[in-house]
Amino acid sequence: MRKYLRRFIPHHESVKNNRWLKPFGSWLRHPNLWHLNRRSVAGGVAVGLFCGLVPGPLQVLSSTPLAVLFRVNLPVAIFVTFYTNPFTIVPLYMLAYELGAWVSGVQNGRALAQLDFPALHWDSWISELTGWLMKMGEPLMIGLPLLAVILAVAGYVAVRLGWRVVVLLKWRARERRRVDS
Repeated sequence: MRKYLRRFIPHHESVKNNRWLKPFGSWLRHPNLWHLNRRSVAGGVAVGLFCGLVPGPLQVLSSTPLAVLFRVNLPVAIFVTFYTNPFTIVPLYMLAYELGAWVSGVQNGRALAQLDFPALHWDSWISELTGWLMKMGEPLMIGLPLLAVILAVAGYVAVRLGWRVVVLLKWRARERRRVDS
């Protein structure tokens, strides 16, 4: 799998010599940003899962500086942010709302009764949509970062454990081949 993925990840020299990336060259030269190792890939998955819940097109823009700051795999961090898409964003935000409501102690029945999606009229859709989002305010603002942290930690642990299991299986297979021959 690593050999397959290496074809798509830019080489260190190509990043260094790219004219658009030269102003950021000193930040983008750390080897962990481009290498596929257990620590950098697990960190890239964690950053991508965390930033995937950032609203709108800011997901990639937020995952890039975090990947550089934590020196984790940048392409993996950017790619993982795409787990949120038009099909998954609504269930994820509903889960974040429920998590935030549970943590903040908001009564589910009372809060959900007020959160029916408004009928948007062409002349006042912005104020109606803003009002609807403000009703969701506290539970959503608590739930989103909490869900992002939970997903990031779970992704980091899953990649580290999965990587370790694959390495152990390869070691055992190599040991069996050595004993058989």
